[in-house]
Amino acid sequence: MSNNDILKKLRVALQLRDDEIVKILELVNFKISKSEVNDLFRNEDQPNFKKCGDQILRNFLNGLVIHLRGPKEDKKPRLPNI
Repeated sequence: MSNNDILKKLRVALQLRDDEIVKILELVNFKISKSEVNDLFRNEDQPNFKKCGDQILRNFLNGLVIHLRGPKEDKKPRLPNI
């Protein structure tokens, strides 16, 4: 299974639109246009097909965690003010 297949299955399972995927990637400061995202979902034999690299998938998954759970909170214990 390719990264493109994984991304397609996540998009369908989570009912995400292309613009939502762009926003999710922006949560981790990864810039990609809506047309580039659209190219990731094309079939390999279609023109303008773009292979989904590990970096895109990794950033999408990290952004998805932030999108679904919210930003990571600081887990350092606070010292009481004395």
